[in-house]
Order: sequence, then structure tokens, then C-alpha cells
Amino acid sequence: MFKKWFISELLIVLSAVIYSSLTSCRDDKNTSADASAPKPQEIKASTQKKSLTNEFKNYWYAGNAEITSYELEQVRYGEIRDGKAVLIYVTEPFLKEKQVKADGKSPDNIPVLKLNTTKKYLTGIYPYSIMTSTFYPVHNDQHALKVSFSAQEWCGHVYAQLNNKDTFEVMSHSYFETEADQTFSLDKAVLENELWNLIRISPSDLPEGDLEIIPSLEYVRLSHKELRAYKAKATLTTKNNINSYEITYPKLERTLTINFSADFPHTIEGWSDSFKGGYGSNAQMLTSKAKKIKTIKTPYWQQNHNKDIYLRDSLGL
Repeated sequence: MFKKWFISELLIVLSAVIYSSLTSCRDDKNTSADASAPKPQEIKASTQKKSLTNEFKNYWYAGNAEITSYELEQVRYGEIRDGKAVLIYVTEPFLKEKQVKADGKSPDNIPVLKLNTTKKYLTGIYPYSIMTSTFYPVHNDQHALKVSFSAQEWCGHVYAQLNNKDTFEVMSHSYFETEADQTFSLDKAVLENELWNLIRISPSDLPEGDLEIIPSLEYVRLSHKELRAYKAKATLTTKNNINSYEITYPKLERTLTINFSADFPHTIEGWSDSFKGGYGSNAQMLTSKAKKIKTIKTPYWQQNHNKDIYLRDSLGL
């Protein structure tokens, strides 16, 4: 009886030892694999909320939007088109889950700096109207929370939206057969669209050097390129109190330069965007340009009456 009990207990102990040994080997193997596995490039998020200066609060939380108009030279179909562009920056509360502007106050709201970019120009007989919206946390968190883009012209209209969830979730609609309706996800990387917001919040945090950047939704759509991260090089230089942030995409043969004031509030003075315009053998390097006309601070959402139209004249629109 004792002998049977002893053998039974011995088998239990030996089983536990063998299981422990196997488990330890398995854990070591996984740890080694995790340590050596390549990780996607990512901007490191701060563990603490970035504080806002009084200068920033006084400028951006005074109940106004900042509206800046630009003379635009836009490349389209291999030619330069004259037009107008407007950048509208405004702070607002944002809902993290629904990813829209919050209707009411809540401690869960995320304060963002929103940028609405509009461009209008003619291509021969018909007009183009383009708008991009980018929502970026003012406390300089990891990425924009949302980017949306739409373009309207007589051939049709297109729309794309990127939402910052566990990955970048993308929804895209187009009247072109090869693009049509799409939904897909992207690994997170620097968004070209969000850099225009970061310039206004904290230009010292602009990424430099060799990077992977997802080009703007406007560029990708109008050039019919794949929406993904591309290898790029970014540099920041200063001359005559104007900062120039330049992004070069070798594969796309494209260089974007954003010029902005070195001093707060870091107003966008203009930009240039060089890439191959046109099709096939007729494609050539051309440059879109924008030069500032005027900046005003005003609560435009309250100025929707006929008597307010004069404000467009003040912007040169």
C-alpha cells in the first residue's frame, strides 16, 4: 500500500518538474522572439500631458478662429492653375470614441486644434473644390485623431477618412472603377496632414531625419497613388525669421516645403509642393505654390449673414 502511494506521489512530482521545465523553455523562447522581432516605426508618445503656455491659451482660446487666405498656384493635369486657398485653425472639444466634435462639456473630451484647408481653382471649363480636415490633440499626443478629405469637380466627387484607433482605419470612396469603395487599415506612422497642426502647437517637436510618412490624403487621391507610408527625409531650417520644413519623398519624386514664422503663433506664410504633373511621357516636374494674403481672427461661425460678406473682401477672396 505504502509502495503504491510512494510511486504515485513520485510520478506527480516528476510531472510537475517536467511541466515547469517545458514551460520555462517556452517562455524563454517567446521572450527572445519578442525582443528580436521588428517593431513598426512610431512616434513616442509622452507619458505626461504636455502643458500649454499662457501665450498659447490666450491666442487659441479667445473664442476666435484664425483664418488665413493665400494666392494659390496649383498643379493639375500637367498645368499650373490660379486659385485661392484658405487655412482655418480653431480649437474645439473632440470625442475620442465617436471621433467628432463634442456637443457639450465633459472631462472626457479631448481638446484639439482643428485645421480645415480649402482650395478652389479652375481646370478649363470646370472648377475644383477641395477640403481637408485634420484634428490634432493640443497636448501633442501621438497622432492626429482623425483626417478627412473630399474633392468635388464636374467628373464626380471623392471622399476619404482616416480614424486613429488601434491602427489607422481608412475608408475611401471614389467614382473611379479601380479605386471605388475601400476600407482598410494601416500601421501607424507620421501623417503629413498632422504636421501642419504640429507646426502651430509645437514646431520644436517636428520629426526630422529619415522617416516613414503617410502623404496627405489630397496628394494620394489626386495623383492616384497608394495610401501607405513612404520613406522620406525631413529637415527644418531657419532664414530671416522664417522656418522652412521640407519633406522629400524619393520614390514619389516629390518635395513639400512649408514656410512658417519662427515666432509664435508660427503662422503659415506659404508652401511649395514639387512633383511630376501630367501623364506618361508628358509628365514633368512642376510646383504648386501658395503665398499668404492676409490673416484675421474672428468667430466665423457667427458671421453667416449677408452683412458679413465684406469679411471675404478683407481676406482677398
